[in-house]
Formats: sequence, C-alpha cells, structure tokens
Amino acid sequence: MKFSILIAYYNNSVFLKQCFDSILQQTYKNWEVIIVDDCSAESEKKVLKELIAGDSRFSLYENEINKGTGYTKKRCAEMATGDICGFLDPDDAITPDALEESIKIYANKNIVATYSQFYVCDGNLNIEKLFPYSREIKNGDPYFFNIYFDIAHFFTYKKEIYDTTEKINENISSSVDQDLYLKIYERGDFYFIKKPLYLYRIHQKGISQDKKKKEKLYKNWHQVLLDTLERRGIKVLYKKKVQNIKSLPNFIFEKQNTLIKRIIRKIT
Repeated sequence: MKFSILIAYYNNSVFLKQCFDSILQQTYKNWEVIIVDDCSAESEKKVLKELIAGDSRFSLYENEINKGTGYTKKRCAEMATGDICGFLDPDDAITPDALEESIKIYANKNIVATYSQFYVCDGNLNIEKLFPYSREIKNGDPYFFNIYFDIAHFFTYKKEIYDTTEKINENISSSVDQDLYLKIYERGDFYFIKKPLYLYRIHQKGISQDKKKKEKLYKNWHQVLLDTLERRGIKVLYKKKVQNIKSLPNFIFEKQNTLIKRIIRKIT
C-alpha cells in the first residue's frame, strides 16, 4: 500500500527541516508527500522548494491566493494518490516508525482509520510529555463527538473511504481535523495505536490565545458539530433542541463530563 503524507503549508520554513527529516527517516518506504502552499511569502516558498528539490516523491501545489486551512487541507486530500493518507503539520514531526505502525493495521479490512498517542514538545521539538487524553474509543456511537480529543495525531485514513464522505469543509479555518475525524468515524471502525507516533510542537507562532481568534475557533468547532448532528439525523441532544444550543462544544462538554462518565472514561 502507498501512503500519502499530506502537508498544508503556510510560512513555516523555520520549522520545516525537522518535519522533512522525520519523513526521510521512515522505516516504511512506499510513500509520497503532497504539499499545498497557501500563498506563502516568496522567501518561505524558496526554502520549501530548495528542501524538496530533486526528490520526485514530493509534489508541490500552490494556491493562487490565500484560501485558509480548510481549503488547503481539502486540496491536499484531493491530490493524494496513496491508499492511506495522513496529515502532518509542517511545524511538527513523526517518529521513524509512524507510517509502518499505522499501515500494518489496515490488514484488518474493517478498519477505516487509525490514530495514536503523541508527544507534546517545546519550541525546539524536545519532548515534554505524553498527551494524556488519547485513548481507545467506542466505534459506531452516534453521540461520539471527540469532545475530549481522544482522537488526534497521528491520524491516518483510507483514501477510498474519505472519497465517500462530504469531504473536508473548505470554508472553516480551524477545527478542520475534527471535521475530518468525525466524517470518517461515520464510515467504519477506528483503531487506536497505543504508542506515540507524532511530535506536536508548542510555539509562539502556533494557535494564538488572542480572544478574537478563540471566538472564531469555537465558532468553527460549533459549525463542525452542527454539521455532524445534521448528518447523523440528531435534532434533539440531551433533551434540548439542537437549533436552540448556542455553543455546542460547551454544551456537549458539560453533558458528557458528569462524575459517572468521568469514572467510565477513566476505567475504560
């Protein structure tokens, strides 16, 4: 099977070398990298082009104007030619066995996606801790919304399954991964790899804590959850009409964070 590593790129040259090196170090060799640049500065694109020059496994596509994360990630998914796909942010990295550990799970034909544990790292990609909330989830639950980020990096999925969905929402600028996870979740079984395969970098150029950007993030997350409920035909959630819920992320978190449910999550 061929693996497509998908990279939505925008002015990340300062971190790109570590990402690039982690790809070259993969123990699984049948891969391609699809990079879509979202109209980065010319100096940023120059670094990217020099890094991948002469390696036919890397394909670069460029948006004519800045289109945002949703559009760019959707285009990455469309350009992929592999059987299995997985997104890698250009400021992060994957462990050398990330592709090998993920792709072998697909020997089970019922699996449509995998996800793993991941490391939280500092600005220099030094490991600080293991992300504590990744865990095995129940498959086929219409009321699973990934509200606790049980599903996160390193996430991989079957391209043929993705093509049966509504695809990534190109109009959102955040919660794009959540949108992808929930759509694929509705198509079959997920498999949790209890091993860290991804290095997630925390740095100043990451998601801002600016109040306006946080408001936009929650707005996008609300939209993703609203779309999910519509796809699943759920009009009433915890005895309240969905149309009357102003913030679905907050509402669902409160309803799914009771003492009993916390205990159940802990023991399972």
